[in-house]
Amino acid sequence: MPLQKDKRHLIDIDFTLRRVFGKKTFRPLQREVIEAAIEGHDVFLQAATSFGKSLCFQLPAIVGHGVTIVVSPLLALMVDQVTALEANGIPVATINSTTTLTRRREIVKDLLSGHPTLRLLYVTPEFCQTDSFRRNLQTVHLQGELARIAIDEAHCVSEWGHDFRPAYKELSWFRKELRRPFVPITALTATATARVRSDIISLLGLDPLTLRKFSTGSARPNIHYEVRYLSDCSVDPAVPGTDQLNDLLCWLSSIHNRRVARLTPPQQENSDEPSMTILPPLPPLIGIIYVPLRAICTELANSLSASPLNIKAVAYHAGLSASERSRIQSLWSSPSKLSGSTKEKSGEKPKSPAFCIVVATNAFGMGIDNPHVRFVIHWTPPRSFEGFVQESGRAGRDGRAAVSLVYYSSQERDRVMDRMTRDQDWHFEADLQGNNPASKKRKATTANLEAKIRNQEALLESFKRMVKYCETTTRCRHDVIREFFGERDPNLDARMGQPSQVCKGTSISSMCDFACDFCKEGREALTRRKKLSGAHEHSGDDYAESVLSAAVSREKFTGFRAASLIDIYKRY
Repeated sequence: MPLQKDKRHLIDIDFTLRRVFGKKTFRPLQREVIEAAIEGHDVFLQAATSFGKSLCFQLPAIVGHGVTIVVSPLLALMVDQVTALEANGIPVATINSTTTLTRRREIVKDLLSGHPTLRLLYVTPEFCQTDSFRRNLQTVHLQGELARIAIDEAHCVSEWGHDFRPAYKELSWFRKELRRPFVPITALTATATARVRSDIISLLGLDPLTLRKFSTGSARPNIHYEVRYLSDCSVDPAVPGTDQLNDLLCWLSSIHNRRVARLTPPQQENSDEPSMTILPPLPPLIGIIYVPLRAICTELANSLSASPLNIKAVAYHAGLSASERSRIQSLWSSPSKLSGSTKEKSGEKPKSPAFCIVVATNAFGMGIDNPHVRFVIHWTPPRSFEGFVQESGRAGRDGRAAVSLVYYSSQERDRVMDRMTRDQDWHFEADLQGNNPASKKRKATTANLEAKIRNQEALLESFKRMVKYCETTTRCRHDVIREFFGERDPNLDARMGQPSQVCKGTSISSMCDFACDFCKEGREALTRRKKLSGAHEHSGDDYAESVLSAAVSREKFTGFRAASLIDIYKRY
């Protein structure tokens, strides 16, 4: 189908941006992506967190004709975006596990009416596999009312990605079955290596003749990346009260003291009287602390709340009721609610908290839109490097300075490996015996097992990269991140091989500007701090290759032994 260029739409997008979304200008590259989508191109967008990827499919859906189907893996993400769009008066709906039967029927009736009022419909990849949804979508397509498909978190389609979901591979159905008229697809991700990018384009069937690829790179120059090394004998993350908690409280205290000092007027010389200036109330600093287990979640939140630093801390994990999770999500997405005052002691005036912190498992964060997060802390080394980049990227989405901290010790590194081993062993055995709830609807086949093995190999490689990141004391951490995503040369085209579309100011800068502990402290100071902590000194590359590879050879990661797994499967 020939591409359609509608100049009226290109003129309207600035007005729509201001009137509907309340934004004055586009961020760099947003206009080009939106125009490509409106013109009917397939679009692949890899952009760092805080870029505003959702605008790149929401705005075309509003100015164009028909319905845009948005595939999203996270309920929190869908609910948050739908709520924001509804507040702006945009006809939008979602079908997920919480949608009532009555509401589902209303949505389907509107879709099949021949002139639907909906502009965006959010669905999960699992729902896209249902026969009823596919039949209804084919009807909408034949009526000429299906505008485009937007696939968020597109890296989930690849077995080599850190968050592979089998249902995402089935999204290839869109391109196979919805061919005439042509329905453009927009695929979006924040974390994709070269191999994953290739998988996304191939598996989703993006048309090479119409495809437009865009990338801002992974650079987040406003985030200060730091690793805090802990002695193995002084840290037990399951017991808040050890040196790790003390270090965190000292760090938070130093930040608060600096904020107060900046607002305190200097005392005049030769004046013995203390200043009586009343300081204006400070808005709380907002942060996220990621932990591996629910028990740590609750314990750490309680310990922070009980500290003398006036911290408002809440725990967020899958063990909470749906209503409680919804309440926390709503609270977290509203800065004004977070800054609500808390009482100090009986009889004293309420006092605004100095910090508002959510202590969460990694189920939290990816769908919560609060641009004012000032710090993201990983209480233990993350399981994957892509997950780390995505989670730390929740900080500083307003463009202001923010911090990413990772607490690291070799003991906790080994604990993470053990948890990965147990989880993968359970999943593999459950798949082989047909007892895995996540895969009951998928027939266990040799191909499925091989795909799962490839994914686990990718996860192991990703964790090795995470270890390298933490262990290194010889390189800028921004450079380590860029290298992982294939951005070694900062002068390379920011649009992945399309030099004709390069604009000034869009290339990735190789200058860290002291925004990591290596560039701020220097190699010698960072190495000395690591040694003083009691953490073992290794070359990151040597360690990851020797220790982790040895773990695999000892069959510690039993899930990665492809041949033996296939043999086991054949015996059933």
